[in-house]
Amino acid sequence: MPTPITPRRIAIIGTGPTGIYTLSHLLGMGQPLAVTLLERGPQAGIGMPYSSEAASRAMLANIASIEIPPVVVPYLDWLRARSDAELGRYGLGRGDLDDRLFTPRLLLGEYYRDQLLILVRDAQAAGHVITIREGTEVQDIAPTPAGLMLATDAGVVGPFDRAVLATGHQFPDADEATRSYFPSPWSGLIEARVPACRVGVMGTSLSAIDAAMAVATQHGRFRRDGDDLVFDRDPQAEALRIVLMSRTGILPEADFYCPIPYQPLAVATGPALAACLSAPAPLDAAFDLIRAEIMQADPAFALRVGLGGLDADSFADSYFAARAEADPFRWARRNLAEVERNRADRVTVAWRYALLRLHEAVEEIVAELSDDDRARFDAGLKKVFVDNYAAVPPESIRRLLALRDAGILSLLTLGEDYDLTREGPDTVIDHPEGRDRFAVFIDARGQKALTSEDLPFPSLRGALLDQDQEIPEVAQDYSLLNAGDFTGRLCLAAIPYLMHDRPFVQGITACADIAQAIAGGMATGRRRRLVS
Repeated sequence: MPTPITPRRIAIIGTGPTGIYTLSHLLGMGQPLAVTLLERGPQAGIGMPYSSEAASRAMLANIASIEIPPVVVPYLDWLRARSDAELGRYGLGRGDLDDRLFTPRLLLGEYYRDQLLILVRDAQAAGHVITIREGTEVQDIAPTPAGLMLATDAGVVGPFDRAVLATGHQFPDADEATRSYFPSPWSGLIEARVPACRVGVMGTSLSAIDAAMAVATQHGRFRRDGDDLVFDRDPQAEALRIVLMSRTGILPEADFYCPIPYQPLAVATGPALAACLSAPAPLDAAFDLIRAEIMQADPAFALRVGLGGLDADSFADSYFAARAEADPFRWARRNLAEVERNRADRVTVAWRYALLRLHEAVEEIVAELSDDDRARFDAGLKKVFVDNYAAVPPESIRRLLALRDAGILSLLTLGEDYDLTREGPDTVIDHPEGRDRFAVFIDARGQKALTSEDLPFPSLRGALLDQDQEIPEVAQDYSLLNAGDFTGRLCLAAIPYLMHDRPFVQGITACADIAQAIAGGMATGRRRRLVS
């Protein structure tokens, strides 16, 4: 009689998309598993950005349904299986469902919750041992000869052969917010009652737009008027003014139509970009490929911006020049019309599509650039790529324009030299054009890259700092390297700690890619250093 195989004991800390995709890929390894999923929140499977604590029904996920990697069933199929009443709660009709639809974050959270429960049910039926611990906060992780032990607010859990840290984004807690100052849109803003006053929102990304929507919808409602979207302000909210602000005063553009899955690049391929690292000037060599890729894809755009005479340092200024000179809301209106027209006709703007594919290829070499080249990249090319891939749902632009037309929304350009101070309950911004005072202020600049010092687990933090790892070192399967007794036993899948070497590691597709790499490493035991 064969000896039973001992299940591999794995802890997954965090049950948002990264944790769910990790479980899914682990179950595909063909090995017996004993997996414990630990979730700090009350419900496993939702993830902070998709929970009722961090999102309202007005907030849209910044990913089209076609781009969401399936867990058990594809997202669009899951949506089509919902009842009319379920869809109606989110303002959706059955005719709205298509593969380019941007849906509310809360609805996407329901999808992930449902998929996790199906995964767990099927895994248990197949003989795996799957345990979900909800409302359980992991406070420390300690290596022992028997395995990793997790100290939680409900007691010690373990031992585990491996642990996956999939805690997602990390923002200030709600208790750091006040009635008039929110250090992030996820610091109690959704539950707060914001008065009709002058509200400042730092940032212009989708997070900032969502913050503006969270405030505006407390004082009125959006409605359709033919093909237009309008905002009706409540009569008692005449004092409401919302000011978005950033250094450049440039609004994001609307997400554009393009072929999915992505077509391969013709010039700036992975091997070609990797070879640039051996050149005397790696960033400049890489830009030569980027320029050639764009010129081949869209010669008219290249001619319009003078691409042939630009370099890695000047491209960003030329890229943003026309938008910087234009009225931002007029630009947004024209861009929205172009995007909607192209979507209807299934037309792809070639230069936009080239940049979208280039950012993923270029990211693979960023970590290997010298400090000087990395600083140049961050000051120029990075801004171009972020602007391109962080395009927002068209409906979000429509809402911004509706608030603008209602006389509620404006945009403030801060420039590079500004000061933010707190004066009593107010927030004051001093900038080259003057001084602005806000009764309520929301910092919506998004996730910052975190370091080992920011890890909330004392033993892990100490082990990394003892090895002089200001930034955690990870292998290609995201397991820790040179981390004492944590080496090879803990996989770091928490995105804020990966952003140094992977500046564009955001979103659900990145979560799925990380999860696949983790499961692949556990299945094969191959743990090469992560070289970008």
